[in-house]
Amino acid sequence: MLRPTTIRPVLRSSPRCQQCLRRSLFSGKGSSRVSQDLDLNKLNSQRRDYERHRTVFLAAGATAGIISFVYTAWKLKKALAEQKDKQKEKMAVKCDAPPIPTETFKTEAGEKRKIVVHDEDGRVIVPTGNSVVPAFPRTIDVKLPSTKEENSIAASISDKHGSEYTLVGLGVRTVTFIGIQVYMVGFYVATQDIAKLQQYLIKKINPSATTLIPAEKDALRKALKDVVEGEETWDTLLRESDCRSVMRIIPVRDTDFHHLRDGFVRSIAARSQRNKAYNDESFGVAMKDFKALFNRGSVPKKQELLLCRDEKGVLSVMFNSSRGKDLKSEVLGTVEDERLSRLLWLNYLAGSKVASEPARESIIEGVMEFVERPVGTVATQVV
Repeated sequence: MLRPTTIRPVLRSSPRCQQCLRRSLFSGKGSSRVSQDLDLNKLNSQRRDYERHRTVFLAAGATAGIISFVYTAWKLKKALAEQKDKQKEKMAVKCDAPPIPTETFKTEAGEKRKIVVHDEDGRVIVPTGNSVVPAFPRTIDVKLPSTKEENSIAASISDKHGSEYTLVGLGVRTVTFIGIQVYMVGFYVATQDIAKLQQYLIKKINPSATTLIPAEKDALRKALKDVVEGEETWDTLLRESDCRSVMRIIPVRDTDFHHLRDGFVRSIAARSQRNKAYNDESFGVAMKDFKALFNRGSVPKKQELLLCRDEKGVLSVMFNSSRGKDLKSEVLGTVEDERLSRLLWLNYLAGSKVASEPARESIIEGVMEFVERPVGTVATQVV
């Protein structure tokens, strides 16, 4: 009996079947492309988030830096003020004499004035409110150099004109927004020339008066404080009144001539650029000569620098390097051009920006004391 035979079919794939097989094997290729696209979008989103977070972080850091800078400056200013108060207390304890009073008193007319005291030598002094330079003398004697021979030894002003100068006002010069003190400055006018100052300012308000009443004094005070009118008033007074005057500068910290010179030159240049009358060769030569006077070394604190303006406007620069009572100033040189000293004086007296606002205010109040007296009486009654 014949057994049935099992026939196993031999599967041979055709080329078409092989293609189908390949499609089945790589059927996930389309989904892989979609996955890659999704990954790129995710990366772009992450990149945008990173940039946004980075910008926020940088902005926060900059803000924190500004806040910390302002806070540190405030703390520094506060610490300097506390240190100054401690120094005043130490000086008061060490000094045998009582401290110089800085308070004011009222006159019969109800006006406030500073208390005037005397030092141990009997000289009248005026308190400054500064611990390093506590007082300025009410009057000083200045010996100007000869204008004919600049290099000669300083010669005394003739007895006819006198050599005494009377303090009009004083104040401190500060720099930077935290108010670092640089020097004390006092404005002095030749005692014999105060009558010229009185007459000009009184006639400006009331041509027929010899002294000003309170209402007229208020009008003069307002005029001198005005930016435009105040500068015009002092500019004309300096050109026409022939008043001799001195700017007395005492540093409250160690400095140098170059630093002082740069401050002077900047103020003169800023004012001269606003007026074409100063744009000539002779004024440029005067500026060059003025700069040359300060080609020197250091200026220790408490040393005296005198900027002197004579009746013709000639500027003389004098420096006292001694610490004794007998002050012998060295003449550094002179500048003949009147315009330079006038611009330098205006830097302290008037304008939109002055070197020392406290000094300008004090000078105006000092002028008020002069104009309330009859013309010509201040020279014989200086208090």
